[in-house]
Amino acid sequence: MIYSMTGFATQSQELDGVSIHIELRSVNSRYLDLGFRIADDLRAAEPGLRELLAARLTRGKVECRLNLQTLVGAPRALTPNAALLARLAATEAAMLGQFPDARPLSVYELLHWPGMLADDSLEFEQLQPVINRLASAALDELLATRRREGEKLAAMIRERIVKMRELTAAAAPRIPAIVEEYRARLTRRLQEVLTTADEERIVQESVLYAARIDVAEELSRLSAHLDEIERILAVGGAAGKRLDFLMQELNREANTLASKSSASDITGIAMEMKVQIEQIREQVQNIE
Repeated sequence: MIYSMTGFATQSQELDGVSIHIELRSVNSRYLDLGFRIADDLRAAEPGLRELLAARLTRGKVECRLNLQTLVGAPRALTPNAALLARLAATEAAMLGQFPDARPLSVYELLHWPGMLADDSLEFEQLQPVINRLASAALDELLATRRREGEKLAAMIRERIVKMRELTAAAAPRIPAIVEEYRARLTRRLQEVLTTADEERIVQESVLYAARIDVAEELSRLSAHLDEIERILAVGGAAGKRLDFLMQELNREANTLASKSSASDITGIAMEMKVQIEQIREQVQNIE
């Protein structure tokens, strides 16, 4: 299966008055580039997320966002610190024994005493299993979107390979005809200049010309590269770098074909090949 490097996934879950939300975005990149935007109270989750993503992705610029939000209207239980309250009561009683006219502590002062109230907020250790489960689900979703996009890219590449095979097939039969056209033109020119054509010279010039414009090797290599592209698409996996290399090779052969050509139709075929190659290259840039 061919995978694109473009994808998006999101997962969220409500848990005891809070909502955990994770989002994955992926675009094309030469290497695997992981970036994280994580709320400060969840920063401890980054190493595990990094390991999870690196284990299943090979290329792409991936941004992971993780945040925790308190739900509006969610009840929060506030529990007084009984041990601290007992110590304060004992201390207050001792102080009042020494200073009977002193004012006792008010309820307001007790509630605002540092450490007096503890809420029921979840600790990271309680959130971590949920984060791991959401991250795995989001990664599955991301890979699914990248796979679907990859299937579309592979289909577009195969369409252009069919077109390039047609162009290659159209170019090969034209070479003998071009040589014969050159031979006929050379014969006419010699007859105009010398009245009679030197058959031996015509044959020699025709052979040299045929050797100069022979593109059989280029067409053979073009076909071989197209075969390899189809093989890579069939095998799947991380194929982007290999396909990008083959695009360079295809472009080199198309340039050679254009430089050897002396006929407008062959030049046109070479130019159309370059157009198809560039279109394939644009698709390959998004393949993992």
